[in-house]
Amino acid sequence: MGQEENKWISRRTFLKQLGVIGSSAGFSACGHGQAGQETLSGQMTYRTDPKTGRQVSLLGYGCMRWPSATSPQKDGCPIDQLAVNDLIDYALARGVNYFDTAPVYGQGWSETVTGKALKRHPREKFFIATKMSGASDLSRENMMAMYHRSFRNLQVDYIDFYLLHAIGGGGMELFNKRFIQNGMLDFLIEERSRGRIRHLGWSFHGDIEVFNCVLEMHDRIHWDFVQIQLNYVDWRHASAYNADWQKAMGDDTNAEYLYEELAERDIPVVVMEPLLGGRLASVTQNVLAQMKQKRQEDSAAAWAFRFAGSFPKVLTVLSGMTYKEHLDDNLRTFSPLVPLSDEESKFLENVAESMKDSQNIPCTDCKYCMPCPYGIDIPGIFLHYNKCVNHGNISKSSLDVNYEKARRAFLIGYDRSVPKLRQADHCIGCGQCTSRCPQGISIPLQMRRIDDYVEKLRQRKS
Repeated sequence: MGQEENKWISRRTFLKQLGVIGSSAGFSACGHGQAGQETLSGQMTYRTDPKTGRQVSLLGYGCMRWPSATSPQKDGCPIDQLAVNDLIDYALARGVNYFDTAPVYGQGWSETVTGKALKRHPREKFFIATKMSGASDLSRENMMAMYHRSFRNLQVDYIDFYLLHAIGGGGMELFNKRFIQNGMLDFLIEERSRGRIRHLGWSFHGDIEVFNCVLEMHDRIHWDFVQIQLNYVDWRHASAYNADWQKAMGDDTNAEYLYEELAERDIPVVVMEPLLGGRLASVTQNVLAQMKQKRQEDSAAAWAFRFAGSFPKVLTVLSGMTYKEHLDDNLRTFSPLVPLSDEESKFLENVAESMKDSQNIPCTDCKYCMPCPYGIDIPGIFLHYNKCVNHGNISKSSLDVNYEKARRAFLIGYDRSVPKLRQADHCIGCGQCTSRCPQGISIPLQMRRIDDYVEKLRQRKS
């Protein structure tokens, strides 16, 4: 047995003693209990909310990536309302009851569309989560208006899970401006005491100092939940996987650290980005073959979701399911969830270790960088580039054996997926996007790198 394997097993033993990693024998299939216990109702796997004793579906619906309308709507809404209605009906009928949105999602329309779809169902059948998002105007008046607008958009008289949105970027100085100096945190605590907010928490992106400082407020505020980015790459390799992130945010941003700090305080965890912006649903062919050899019926996405769902303090795992086939695949994974075995956990750790040297750009397609003032489709460019990385269509030299095939696949796919006026060559490096990126990506730098690569392909240069 090698040194690395010894390290892994001893680490898992330690985590099991803390009660932060579950195995097949570590889950409960009986009634209500502490955070992490789960029950099966029909097929969907549920976790018990420790505050209310109610059952929350382990698969949560992320409402950031609703399907787009095929033509402009009269009111300007870019989302297909009928498609959203169908998806929500389908999800509710199969046990999904947690829906996560925000004022900034869907070009500002996600709350409205989600609210219309859910209004057609009894209020007690679903949990709704929304957020106090960032804004250029952080005055109390403007933030209060955002808060009350969420109630109108969602057509509800209480919000089940309310979050301070994407704290971390900008450090504690920005956190204080957003929530302390304008009195909004005190206001939200009062709203919770009145029952208009049932659970108060926050989502984290960025500076670990902010995570630690806000977590220290727990004894006074009693956070009901916290939302973090958790997947089998970010578990131990968030910093190594993204040099920009490591430089900007520090080494403790690994999900392992974040999760353990929350678990130690018995704070339920909501998971975002279990697929790392879709990259873990589109792994290399070699990794996919290994996954299929172990579990023939499981997709690459299923492996990532099983990883996230196997932690007992996780209340729900969010997935932005744009199409019904995404929803069906995830329903199969969570109905019921089969927790990872020790051997499968070690396998995914090896996969994550191998991805440290990947050429992937760590974009999660959150679209926080959008809109670009110059019309560039930043996430679309990154998604195409990462897809070509995973499919082996990035060439280091014109002498590569598959150069012509890779060149053709990249250039044709690029022009098809990103309109020419929205491609990387139109980036002027203004940097407005960089401060909004929760992954700490140096976006102008990556745009220049991709544009240089595209020009080399077009001119057939090495």
